[in-house]
This record gives sequence, structure tokens and C-alpha cells, in this order.
Amino acid sequence: MSDTIQKNLNYKQFVVDSKLQYFKPHASKIEKTFAEEISSSLNRNSKFITPKFFYDKKGSDLFEKICMLPEYYPTRTEIAILKNLQIELPKHLDDSFRLVELGSGASVKTRLILDIFTTLQNSIEYVPIDISEILAESSEQLLKDYDNLHITGIIDTYEGGLEFLENYDDKKNLILFLGSSFGNFSPNDGKNFLQKINSTMKLGDLFLIGLDLVKDKRILESAYDDSQGVTAQFNLNVLSRINDELGANFDLNNFSHYSTYNEEYQRIEMYLKSLSSQSVVVSKSNLLLNLEKNELIHTEHSYKFNLSQVRNLLESTGFKIHHIWLDDKKYFSLTLASKN
Repeated sequence: MSDTIQKNLNYKQFVVDSKLQYFKPHASKIEKTFAEEISSSLNRNSKFITPKFFYDKKGSDLFEKICMLPEYYPTRTEIAILKNLQIELPKHLDDSFRLVELGSGASVKTRLILDIFTTLQNSIEYVPIDISEILAESSEQLLKDYDNLHITGIIDTYEGGLEFLENYDDKKNLILFLGSSFGNFSPNDGKNFLQKINSTMKLGDLFLIGLDLVKDKRILESAYDDSQGVTAQFNLNVLSRINDELGANFDLNNFSHYSTYNEEYQRIEMYLKSLSSQSVVVSKSNLLLNLEKNELIHTEHSYKFNLSQVRNLLESTGFKIHHIWLDDKKYFSLTLASKN
């Protein structure tokens, strides 16, 4: 990457060794964005916190725990589908592809795709894009397990990482967007995001996306409000992050986790509920926040889809669908597509 591009994108390069480097926006950029977004989203009648801010180190660790819970079906279901792709996916790839992943997290599912790449390539190039510092930690672990792996990580938002990648080189990419993360977008934002991905793709690139499907309300609600209370900890942790990074004084004992499935909109809705009338100061956002008892702060939507919606969503945002894979219960889908 040229120094000019790196400077324009406001990234700093960290070279760990010959097999691992990563790029990260300068700290001032991240802090300013976080402070401004929190100021805007909490300073309104219908208050919200963008779910991307869940994923500091502690939040990422808690999410990994959620993925192991008996109630949380998406991870184990998607893993089952990925295991079944060991034969079918290589038909769509060759030795010229690089693996790119949006929201890599702890890279558990990534390994199933890397295993496929090891059958096709002598040297594998992997570009994880994640907002969390966990990217650097999980990358080092992957390098211990895959001798032929070279990693260029991007610690940034999906959009920032995609813009970075667009200016990087001309190599073909298989872009992964696994989990049910796409469901966090509103319908309009989701379409815009898919169009953004599509616009950064070259002809010949491939896109593999996981989408959670509509199912029984009881299964959905228990997945987002588990009996061990891990999801509640995950939700409340975003307030701890605001306290630590933006100088706020949220008292977590004054809030509870609340989630419900809205059948009309086909989405899980997750909130933080204020348990009393209270005032909170967020010093770095210059915000005095007044909350009524039982007032809700929205933290996440998780939209669910039926198969016709999956097809329409991708085709309407410029993709050509190659294949849709499902699990036996039809709880979850993985769709492989290219730029149309």
C-alpha cells in the first residue's frame, strides 16, 4: 500500500512479523467518532446506541460466550452448514483468491474456510476486518495453526475496512460476512451496506453471507435472553464502555436488559431499560442525559428473513446468487453470490 493511500485513509500500520501486519485508524479518529455518535444517538426522544459499539475487548469476549450458549442456535447451526461446504465451496474457488472477513471476532468459523483454502493454495492470504482489538489476538493464534497463512488485519468499521480494501490491490477476494450480523442493520441501511460491498467488489470476487431465518418466536426470544444472563451482561457492557472511554457515570445497577421479538417487522428488539428516573453525564460527548423510569435505550435490532426475502435482498443490491445452503431445520442460510 502506498504511503499516500495510507495517509489519506488515516491509518497507522503495525508490522508484527513477515506473516502478520495490521492497519488501524489513529486513536483520535476512533474517539471522535464514538463521542459524536453517542452524543447524537442519546440526545433525542427515542434514544439508541449503535450495536457496533458492543465490541470492545470485554464485549467481544462476552459475545463469544453467547455463541456457546444452548439457547443461541445461530453459531452452531452456521458451523454445521460450513462443515457441509467442504466439498461444495471449492468448486467456486481457485488458487488466486484471498479470504476477506467482515467481523472476524475470534475466527472460530474462519478456520472452516481456511481449511478449504489449504486444499487449494500453497500460500493463503487472509484479511480480517473487525472493530475490536481481538482481531490482533485471534490472528496470532491462527498463525500458530496455519503455517502457510499471511494476515493483513484492518481494525476498523466494516465500511472503513471495505474502503481500505478497495484501494489495496487487484487480487480476487472471497468476502465473508458470517453470523447474523447483517440482521443488525435497518432494511434501508442493510441495502445500502450490501450496495457498498458490491461497489467495492471486482468482477470475479465472491461474497458469502449468513442470514438468520424466520422461526418460532419462543426459539428466537430465548436466544436473545438466555437463562444464564450472558446476553444481559453483553448488553449492559456497552454502558461500561461509555463510562471508561467517554467519561460517563452510568450506574449499571440502574439498568436492565430487555428484548422481545416483533413479529410484524420480523426482528428481535433489544433494549436497556432505565429502572429509575436518573441523570447521567457523558463528559467527552458534552451530554447530560435525563432518563425516566422504564424508559428504553434501543441497542440492537436483529432482523430475520424468509428465503424469498434473501433472494430479493441480494438481487436488488446488484448480486448474482450462485447457491443458497440451509441447515436441516432451515433455521439459517448461507448464500454465495458475485457482482452481477
